[in-house]
Amino acid sequence: MAVNSPATTSVPAAVPLWHTFGIEQTLKQLQSDRKSGLTNEQAAVQLQRYGLNELVETGGRTAWQILLDQFTNIMLLLLIAVAIISGVLDFIDLQSGKLSPGEVPFKDTIAILAIVVLNGVLGYLQESKAEKDLAALKKLATSRVRVIRDGRIVEIDSKELVPGDIMLLEAGVQIAADGRLIDEANLQVRESALTGEALAVNKQAEIELPEDTPLGDRINLVYQGTEVVQGRGTVVVTGTGMQTELGRIATMLQSVETESTPLQNRMDQLSKTLVTGAMAMVALVVLGGIIHLGLQSWKDLLEVSLSMAVAIVPEGLPAVITVTLALGTQRMVRRHALIRKLPAVETLGSVTTICSDKTGTLTQNKMVVQYVYTSSTALHVTGEGYDPVGNFHPTTSTTDSNFINPQEQPELLNLLIACTVCNDAVLQKEMGEWVILGDPTEGALLSLAGKAGFQKDQWEDKFPRVAEFPFSSERKRMSVILEVMGDRQPAGNPSPYMMFTKGSPELILERCTQIQVGEVAQPITDAQRHQILEQNNTMAGRGLRVLGFACKPPPGDSSRRIG
Repeated sequence: MAVNSPATTSVPAAVPLWHTFGIEQTLKQLQSDRKSGLTNEQAAVQLQRYGLNELVETGGRTAWQILLDQFTNIMLLLLIAVAIISGVLDFIDLQSGKLSPGEVPFKDTIAILAIVVLNGVLGYLQESKAEKDLAALKKLATSRVRVIRDGRIVEIDSKELVPGDIMLLEAGVQIAADGRLIDEANLQVRESALTGEALAVNKQAEIELPEDTPLGDRINLVYQGTEVVQGRGTVVVTGTGMQTELGRIATMLQSVETESTPLQNRMDQLSKTLVTGAMAMVALVVLGGIIHLGLQSWKDLLEVSLSMAVAIVPEGLPAVITVTLALGTQRMVRRHALIRKLPAVETLGSVTTICSDKTGTLTQNKMVVQYVYTSSTALHVTGEGYDPVGNFHPTTSTTDSNFINPQEQPELLNLLIACTVCNDAVLQKEMGEWVILGDPTEGALLSLAGKAGFQKDQWEDKFPRVAEFPFSSERKRMSVILEVMGDRQPAGNPSPYMMFTKGSPELILERCTQIQVGEVAQPITDAQRHQILEQNNTMAGRGLRVLGFACKPPPGDSSRRIG
């Protein structure tokens, strides 16, 4: 949201380094209580002091300002001046009856002004549409937030949050304000909107961090605009509105001065040259003509010189440029890029180098599985985004038509099952597009399984989850225990359970005693361990994120497999 906030008093400029504070110190500083939160009276005072929890935007352009901006080009101003003078001369002729029979009065004025108006209308329509689209984005429905007030859990509009509120978080919630964690349970937050990092961050409440800890590493804080991927947490709000990290970014963006584009600079230079030359020519023709023909011929001389001036000025150039930029803008809109001002299209086209600190700032926050490695096969997987459509090709193949059926590869089956069942994300289709609810990495695994015909809901029905060990920074892996009963129970398996694990390849490999080769699980050798680690390093060296998968038939059995 970006609307004006009715704060009546200023907020202190010095912002405490909340990541260095302990939980009790933070609550004391904000005069809040972890169990009862703020009272309604305290919340009202805080709301009066800090204002609504909204981003404040500097004044935008009105419709009249947008329209007037279209007529600031010096060539258009010259054409307007010529049209006015031509109109005055026609008016004088009309009053004196000097118009020739059948001659249309003000024809030059009408023709010139039509060109000027056409240029202005084209620019106004495009820029006003962009302004309206941006305004519509800022007026999206206000989200609701669960907080503790007066010892009760209540739901309020996010714009009514104030520092000191105790905010409750759960999976799928969009965090509405900055805050310090009080407690958490397996809380993971996706902060790509703020940091550009696609991977979710594991949060910890009890930790206290040094002052110089970077923003992305402050794991005891949460930020406005980020999203809870999994787990739950309780947060004391430390910043709202423009006092959030997102608000500070908005402040910096609004303070950036707008510079003229290269095309605008060249147009200004051309306009000044043409207008200066036209004015000099008008003066030369009129003065020279008066000296040679006398003062009584000034009117004819002025008409001739104005016609020459109009001929010199390329009055169609602004309209051509406007139409060209508008066509470019429409192409960008079809690619879901909204251009606020027409000249920005030309600036974008002049870019030769883009510098970025991480790829996450330039991507769609989606992850895709590209390669799968088993004991005897290395495969390349095609497809884009989360769409579960693609093929599996041997990396040694030189043609895309040479693909394999993954369900006919025994070594892939347990790996694909692990991708499906050792997974908390949900892959679903919304408005014709495949999207995920949950972690991007787990979404990529579901997409991979879908390309092989494995659907999560089907396997969850076959193998109900009875226990799990969630991912943690200490274990660096996630494990689930599934119930395998009746005819689905693997042959020779005395236990009705199966464990699947995914996580750090090195740590999982350390715990494996067997490796699956074809349909047989055999003891893993040192050479095979070295080969797996070498492949892991090769993939990581190419900028790929690598995961290892393992399964263990019955708990208590020492055999393990890696795929």
